[in-house]
Amino acid sequence: MTEVQVQQAYGSRAEEYTDALGSVEQMHDADRRLIEHWSKYLPPGPVLDAGCGPGHWTAFLYDQGIDVEGLDVTPELIDSARARFPEASFRVSSFTHIKAPDSSVSGVLAWYSLIHQHPEELPSTLAEFSRVLRPGGSLLIGFFEGGAADPFPHAIITAYYWSVGAMRLMLDQTGLETAHIERRKDAGKRPHAAILALAH
Repeated sequence: MTEVQVQQAYGSRAEEYTDALGSVEQMHDADRRLIEHWSKYLPPGPVLDAGCGPGHWTAFLYDQGIDVEGLDVTPELIDSARARFPEASFRVSSFTHIKAPDSSVSGVLAWYSLIHQHPEELPSTLAEFSRVLRPGGSLLIGFFEGGAADPFPHAIITAYYWSVGAMRLMLDQTGLETAHIERRKDAGKRPHAAILALAH
C-alpha cells in the first residue's frame, strides 16, 4: 500500500477506528505491560510514537513522564488525538522522512503502525528510525506474525504479516540489534509479535 492510500483509508474511517481502538483500556494487557516496561528503561530524551493513530499510546507514554510526540500520516487521526489528549504533542508526518536530526531521539514506538507498508518500503522506514535514534536508544515494534510479507485483508486496508526472522534481518541491516522478542497467540486471532531493538 502507498502512504497516500493508507492515509485516505484511515481518514475516511477515523471516527470509527477511534471508537473501536482509541484507548489503552481497549488494548491487550500484555501490550500495556510491555510498552510500560519499555518506557521505564529508555534513556533520557525525546521519544516518537510513530503511527500514533488516535493517540492513546502517546498519551500513555506522556503519563509515564516521557517527552513523547505522536506522528501519523492521517490528519483526521492527528486531529482526533489533539482533541482527546491536548496535553500531549502530535503532528502529521511520514515515517520515511521524519523531520528530526540524526541521533536525536531516545526511543521510537512503532506499535502495529507499519503493517500496511508495502514490503519494499519497510526497510527504508526502519532505516529512518535507525537514523533518528541516538546510541543507547531503542525501537519497540509490534506486528502480526506470519509468512514474511504475506498480505491479508485488514479491516481498514490491506496489511502484511512478517516473520520474526525476516523482521530481525531488516533491523540488523539498519544497524539495530535485536534485544528482546515476545510472541502471543490468542484463540481465534492472528498471532502477534514484538521486537525490541537497540541502537549503537
